[in-house]
Amino acid sequence: SFSSILVNALVTMDDFQSPEETSFVVDEVSAIIKESVESVVGSSLYQHNKVNQWTSNVVEQCLSQLTKLGKPFKYIVSCVIMQKNGAGLHTAASCFWDNSTDGSCTVRWENKSMYCIVSVFGLAI
Repeated sequence: SFSSILVNALVTMDDFQSPEETSFVVDEVSAIIKESVESVVGSSLYQHNKVNQWTSNVVEQCLSQLTKLGKPFKYIVSCVIMQKNGAGLHTAASCFWDNSTDGSCTVRWENKSMYCIVSVFGLAI
């Protein structure tokens, strides 16, 4: 019947997907993060009253671009913006997941007046 032919065709099409089409590619995610931060913050000077909007815009833009990849992932995106003033910042993350399918990428971006640290975690569906 037509429906069984269609199902067979769909299964066969899945067989042709390359691993890059369904895997977490760190270089691809890193580029999305950098482009998002550049477009939102760019060369702006640190302004305390703009940080909330910047962080929201960075994570929203990252999520938008990540979902456009059409990959079978759930994403978690975090963003920290910190003024360059000599203070230290230490972060850590630990994940209990499948290393063969899931992944993460953290980018530390900076300009003259601030640091922006963005982390993306991708969990295969």
